[in-house]
Amino acid sequence: MRQADFAYDTGMDAIAFTAGVYSARLSTAADFRDDATTAGFGVVDYDLLAELDETPPPFPADVLLVDCPVQDGATLAALMQLDSRAAAQGLPLVVATTLSALDAVFFCLERSGADIVIEPTRGERVIALARALPKVPRMAVRELDAQDRATLHALTQQVAQIAAQIDRLSAGEPRAFRLESPTDEFRAEEGGEAERKLIRPPRPPLPDPRLVRKIIRQRQLRAEFLDPELFADPAWDILLDLTAARAEHVRVSVTSLCIASGVPPTTALRWISQMTEAGLLVRVEDETDRRRAFIELSDKAADAMARYFHELGKDAKAAL
Repeated sequence: MRQADFAYDTGMDAIAFTAGVYSARLSTAADFRDDATTAGFGVVDYDLLAELDETPPPFPADVLLVDCPVQDGATLAALMQLDSRAAAQGLPLVVATTLSALDAVFFCLERSGADIVIEPTRGERVIALARALPKVPRMAVRELDAQDRATLHALTQQVAQIAAQIDRLSAGEPRAFRLESPTDEFRAEEGGEAERKLIRPPRPPLPDPRLVRKIIRQRQLRAEFLDPELFADPAWDILLDLTAARAEHVRVSVTSLCIASGVPPTTALRWISQMTEAGLLVRVEDETDRRRAFIELSDKAADAMARYFHELGKDAKAAL
């Protein structure tokens, strides 16, 4: 695909950004460079394994695009060090991985708020880079003038259009994730009257996990007969799966939860991230294997789900 097919006319000289690219796979590194150029970035090389040096070099770019498809020890150690340094400096990260490596990669990226994309299409990578723009530190330390704001808005709009065009032309690749993200629906409730908390009735027990699994199965069954996108509700599917797991005293890995959500893994990760920020989910380290992390309902979410199923009452139990 020729770069000329996707040309910008956004006055990019107004704001110049660079993307550092890393991949141990030569063809992937070349694709990443093309993606960064398509998104309007200048491109430089970045060496992930240099994070293991006694004194790692300064970051070479405003954003880093890192390929991490495997779980070897050196790569994961470097990724963990990168996560720590990026968090300290506010550097945006886009990390591409595979579903098989997701649990290990997710564990390493605890602090930086990295945008993890799973086996992404070109369009998904370009969109992830565009999403990183507002997080660039030098964007946050100064007030944008009208020209800069117009440039960023035009860039975001054109990147979205180009990404969609890339994916339409990429025969055989899965469709790009939908851009809608949860926002206000999952913001944690603030405050509350102390008196009301004192008289609140005890939390009912969690529902029978067989009931929850049956509801999940019924929801999945719709996709066998109708377009699944008509019913896409990953937040509810995530809450149902974790409710059943909590009642069963089973821990759920991030990979399993992405699968249970019923949407592409990259989209699921973004929902998980926002639901965690909203206080509905919590990240828990595996005490027996420090390289893994699990996702659980927060106490607040477990309380809400227990009360929800309690309100369903006998009608729900009759379904068993």
